[in-house]
Amino acid sequence: MSTPEYVLDDKAGVVKLSASRPLHHRLADYYELTKPSITFLVVLSAAAGFAMGNNGSLNYWQFIHTLLAIGLLSSGLGTLNQYYERDLDGLMKRTTHRPLPQGRIQAFPALIFGVALCVFAEIYLAVEINALSAVLGLFTLVSYLFVYTPLKTRTPWCTFLGAFPGAMPPLVGWVAARDQISWGGWVLFGILFLWQFPHFHSIAMLYREDYQRAGIRMLPVVEDDNRATSREILIYTLALFPLSLAPSFLKMSGTIYLLGAVLLGLAFIYFAFRCAREKTKKQARFLLLASVFYLPLLFGLMVLNPWR
Repeated sequence: MSTPEYVLDDKAGVVKLSASRPLHHRLADYYELTKPSITFLVVLSAAAGFAMGNNGSLNYWQFIHTLLAIGLLSSGLGTLNQYYERDLDGLMKRTTHRPLPQGRIQAFPALIFGVALCVFAEIYLAVEINALSAVLGLFTLVSYLFVYTPLKTRTPWCTFLGAFPGAMPPLVGWVAARDQISWGGWVLFGILFLWQFPHFHSIAMLYREDYQRAGIRMLPVVEDDNRATSREILIYTLALFPLSLAPSFLKMSGTIYLLGAVLLGLAFIYFAFRCAREKTKKQARFLLLASVFYLPLLFGLMVLNPWR
């Protein structure tokens, strides 16, 4: 008789690993620690930054090195975030299935894995790309892990402060291509900065009870009527629209991007308006889906249609 992969620990209320667990399942759990869907968006936004910042013919090796380094850094940050929030994740239905709350990976190996990824990514940026990109990567790491993450259980300002490290990937991509920060890089930073508010506010509206249970104090969680949340969703989405058009007027991207940005922006504003007006979980879900489609499509257009 084979030994089961998991056994239930009734006292702890969690699933514990058995010693015979297959290697590919354990590797899959480590892969889950890296938050692959978020890492994909991070890498795509960095690719857009590199494409926009690149002068002349594309240096494909530099491009690949940049995406690998930023992907490793994002994976390390995702792992360390799950390590830090493993107890909170166990309290929320949307995250209780993660490897650490379930006991499929122990805390210390996850910590070592996350630290190793971040250290290697920083060395990679400094050696293969440039020193400035490594500095920006370090800022992202410190502000995300030691400012945003602990403030999530302390103040609704966590979303605003967390938007700064969250908006860094396209700026790092820009710097990787140009070895300097200029206006174009700040425009890309601003696009991702503004996008985060309708995105994360819609998530918090959807999972308000989960966040309350874990003590996470995002704005939709601490207010009862979602009036301030709705106002922020509209303000930031409306501000995002003209900024998303700026790459074309600054001769960073072409006509196809401009047309796509207009259509995507108008659709995003529509869903933001519906969510702000009705303040329901149904409309929050629609807005979340709109935000999930909007960002990769917008940055994908940047990569495919840079100004030449």
